[in-house]
Amino acid sequence: MGRLNFKLSRHVREEMERRSIPLTMLESVLENPQQVLPERGGKKAYQSQLDFGGGKIFLLRAIVDETVDPAMVVTVYRTSKISKYWRTI
Repeated sequence: MGRLNFKLSRHVREEMERRSIPLTMLESVLENPQQVLPERGGKKAYQSQLDFGGGKIFLLRAIVDETVDPAMVVTVYRTSKISKYWRTI
């Protein structure tokens, strides 16, 4: 599978700033996610467990619409409720 191109909505850029999510972390999840799960409305959740500093692990989730080209990141957030979203296979 070739590398996907991603476009960030204005909303995502605002959320990244408000939630203190570095662009490098988002790019890491988009390029090499630990999991990609189906979401409502045909979207996909790209997610990885990451250390945001201080040894505290958060789940970084990027919700992506792949039906457009380039794929559009519609929202991004981090959560400490990893077990709520993580899927064991």
